[in-house]
Amino acid sequence: MALRLTMSFPKIKLAAVGKIKKGWIREGLEVYQKRLPELNIVELKDAGVDKEGEQILALVKGSDRLIALTEEGQLFSSQHFADYLSRVDSNCLVFVIGSAEGLSASVKRSAFQQLSLSPMTFPHEIARLLFLEQLYRAKTILQGSRYHK
Repeated sequence: MALRLTMSFPKIKLAAVGKIKKGWIREGLEVYQKRLPELNIVELKDAGVDKEGEQILALVKGSDRLIALTEEGQLFSSQHFADYLSRVDSNCLVFVIGSAEGLSASVKRSAFQQLSLSPMTFPHEIARLLFLEQLYRAKTILQGSRYHK
């Protein structure tokens, strides 16, 4: 599959439940946040899946597309993820990473799509770091950068 090389990259909002406690993860996140000015992270307090679900759904506006990161979601290679980001028509993509309890059924039902980072399970802090790295990798793929090599 041929990828379109483009300089455009969608606006992305990441709703993430829980605080980052490990300094080394926080440092890694800061590196990728500087590289991704299109990214806005909204950190939600652990409050139980249903209340978190209400807060997540309140973040989605108008033509935003809600994309839930779940264990049962669709798996993409990095190149397919980049192509996916280049094709989704939306003012903003709202990705969500839940707490250790996961995401509410209402968030999963409302999601435009469910994606999985891996069949393996990761702590939410590491999942957030992995996701930001994959966003940056997708951006560089779309820009034709050598980062992905």
